[in-house]
Amino acid sequence: MNKLLATILVSASLTAQAQTGKEIMYIGTYSLRGSEGIYVFEFDRKAGTMHQIQAVSNVKSPSFLAIHPTGKYLYSVNEGADKGAGGVSSYSIDKATGKLQFMNSQSSLSAGPCHVSVDHTGKTAFVSNYGGGSLAVLPIKADGTLGESTDKVQDEGTGPNAQRQEKAHVHSATLAPDNRFVYVADLGTDKLNIFEIDVANSKVKPASTPYVSVKPGSGPRHFTFHPNGKYAYLVEELTSTVASFSRDAKTGKLTLMQDNVPTLPANFSGQNTSADIHIDPSGKFLYQSNRGFNGLAILAVGKDGKLTKVGEQPTEGKTPRNFLIDPKGEFVFVAHQDTDNITIFRRDQKTGLLTYTGQSVKVPAPVCVLMASSH
Repeated sequence: MNKLLATILVSASLTAQAQTGKEIMYIGTYSLRGSEGIYVFEFDRKAGTMHQIQAVSNVKSPSFLAIHPTGKYLYSVNEGADKGAGGVSSYSIDKATGKLQFMNSQSSLSAGPCHVSVDHTGKTAFVSNYGGGSLAVLPIKADGTLGESTDKVQDEGTGPNAQRQEKAHVHSATLAPDNRFVYVADLGTDKLNIFEIDVANSKVKPASTPYVSVKPGSGPRHFTFHPNGKYAYLVEELTSTVASFSRDAKTGKLTLMQDNVPTLPANFSGQNTSADIHIDPSGKFLYQSNRGFNGLAILAVGKDGKLTKVGEQPTEGKTPRNFLIDPKGEFVFVAHQDTDNITIFRRDQKTGLLTYTGQSVKVPAPVCVLMASSH
């Protein structure tokens, strides 16, 4: 009888552990105002609060982060590396605690890396070099460490904005849902370049339709796909607008449906640049961050994929760069580069509107927010 009871208790304990998986958050920062590097938090969903569990030293501005599809590794760009080429680093993730351990670094082959993404098989990393106007392609080894770059695409061109578009500025590389293509936004040339991926060899080549252009002076920045894979959306940083596209899954080709959709209030007349973009898990609402207005634009997504602005939410901080919609669609976390805080909002899943929870977490110069589940 005691053995049976013990077995039942052990089984119940294991079930409870499986059901109470920790929700771990990773914050990338600029090396400003005392920032130590990458910050690790645990999110308490019931309380709606964040608790810091680690700060990982990296003095080279680990601004943008990506998590390996297995959840075992994390990658950061080293945007503030020494003059010349920037870098990218790999970290192992302790599955029990979510804590990070540095593994290795590689060159990004060009200056100012600002974005890193990982293909869905976890074999290839793509690093966008804003300063150098190039895309670096790096293999990921079986142990999660980064190999030396196996491919590089150097972009060329200019745009009408003399201050910001004096040359190519590659700002992000976003994987297609089917993992066959990567979409590379170039702020300097007003283009989204489209590449086919050779995952086995960590190489890329231009797709049959190699790019799509947006309105001159728009400044492509970040890009996201609708959950159904049929539509996609692009931040136009310099005009504070968003573009919507339909996508041909066979060829990867994008067709522009809407360009320069406004994301600012009609009566706003100050300086602003848009930054980040995310769609909620249901595919019904799109959000875009605005630095200057200091808020999130909220847009409804129609059945045809087209966007209609339905509101905006001030974000309780200055310069909301990156933000996160949690995987369940219940909360939104906004990182403010210039007020050193992350604010937490509850999300109405029917209307898409946000409500500030009153929670503001101090983090020096936060510019990227990710969440992973740890069991």
